[in-house]
Amino acid sequence: MSALVVRDAEPHDLATVATLIEEVERHYGATVIQPFDERLQQVENALFSTPPLAYGLLVEGGGVVVGFAAYSFLWPAAGSTHSLFLKELFVRASARRLGAGTALMTHLQKIAEERPDCSRIEWQTEHDSEARTFYRSLGFTELEGKVNYRVEVR
Repeated sequence: MSALVVRDAEPHDLATVATLIEEVERHYGATVIQPFDERLQQVENALFSTPPLAYGLLVEGGGVVVGFAAYSFLWPAAGSTHSLFLKELFVRASARRLGAGTALMTHLQKIAEERPDCSRIEWQTEHDSEARTFYRSLGFTELEGKVNYRVEVR
């Protein structure tokens, strides 16, 4: 794969991000997929409203988008600082193990380091996933003692 480029998602990327969201859903085993127009509207509302709900990064190889990361900032983290929370990191199967995920994580670290009062990056992953191996390969350690909860509201 040619040189990888990580960049912010922009409004002209709406269809690409909406398509990637479908790929993420299928990756996690979804059989019912939200209609594209609804997904497109939700991506636009989340990433490009004022203020945005979240931020998106895209990684390209050879001018083709091969993955993305969605993140936001949470407060409080340590003391009164805040954290960058990585909600999703996804690389298309055809581009895995070629550096796209590493490029996204490196870029996220740079964003966190450059943001005043951002003390850490936090994220979650599935127990049985290749992602755990990937994160370990980057030198990240898993935290013990946290239990995740979720309640559906719709």
